Amino acid sequence: MGILEVKNVGKRFGGLQALGDVNLSVAENSVHAIIGPNGAGKSTLLNCLVGKLIPDTGSVMFDGQSVLGRTPYEINQMGISRVFQTPEIFGDLTVMENMMIPCFARRDGSFKLNGIKAVTSEGEIRDKAEAMLKDMNMLEKRHMHSASMSRGDKRRLEIGMCLAQEPRLLLLDEPTAGMARADTNNTIDLLKQIKEERDITIAIIEHDMHVVFSLADRITVLAQGTPLVEDTPDKIKGHPKVREAYLGESAAAA
Repeated sequence: MGILEVKNVGKRFGGLQALGDVNLSVAENSVHAIIGPNGAGKSTLLNCLVGKLIPDTGSVMFDGQSVLGRTPYEINQMGISRVFQTPEIFGDLTVMENMMIPCFARRDGSFKLNGIKAVTSEGEIRDKAEAMLKDMNMLEKRHMHSASMSRGDKRRLEIGMCLAQEPRLLLLDEPTAGMARADTNNTIDLLKQIKEERDITIAIIEHDMHVVFSLADRITVLAQGTPLVEDTPDKIKGHPKVREAYLGESAAAA
């Protein structure tokens, strides 16, 4: 049994079948990539995992508990954090203020800052936020307005904000989208560091095969809403249908 078990999940939007009989098992403390072309159902599947969508059929279990019918907030409290395609940070706040918000949420159970506790325990929260920024190599930027940072630094901050909630499963939705190659490589290095240093499982949706093959222990390929193949990166590279349909010769040979 994996920490995340998806069984026979289906989802339709009117006459369109977005997902059909999807089965997926993500092993604990692994990096599992989900790839496929646009329209393959990757984002729909991810939204079913975090409560933004409810599947029409099937089950989604996290650590032996069903996530179906729970709100995104409740699923987050179970131990699942999500990194979005576009960095979800508070642009009008400083880097430190951004990091303090999930630290309060972890302590209080929500993102609503309790005024009294905020005053009496701010030092504790600030210490935790500073420690996380140090881990993210962003402590020297703690007073910056987050809106003024590069996309790579915004992503690094968002990942740190997710980790501050101490999740067991980190879901990444195209974390390097729109990045320059240098920022992409820095993000790869950061995710490798996180995997090495933390007791965490990572599931990643990504189009950049350099990112996928740099990080993944296993890869699931979706095609038209159903899994085409699941295997190790080496075997995925050599799979003829994957080479032809998704990777292309240059990416497959990388």
